[in-house]
Amino acid sequence: MPRTRRLPKDAAMEDLLKYIVEGLIDTDEIKISKRTGHHSITLDLRIPQSEAGKVIGRNGRVVKAIRDVLGIVGARQNKRVHLEVNS
Repeated sequence: MPRTRRLPKDAAMEDLLKYIVEGLIDTDEIKISKRTGHHSITLDLRIPQSEAGKVIGRNGRVVKAIRDVLGIVGARQNKRVHLEVNS
């Protein structure tokens, strides 16, 4: 049975978001800031304006899928995750 690698709980959200976004856009200008509350985590993603459409997707489908994945990871930590995309 293959072993899975686990990230530290405090770094998992930012690293996962950065990994996903790096696969979508063609630049290294990705900045992620994190605000934590008792029951929530807010991730602020800053990307260049020219790359925003790739992360948001048609009718917001891509960003919704990213939020869904982050929400699943957050649920495992009993946290609600909010993602804000700024360009």
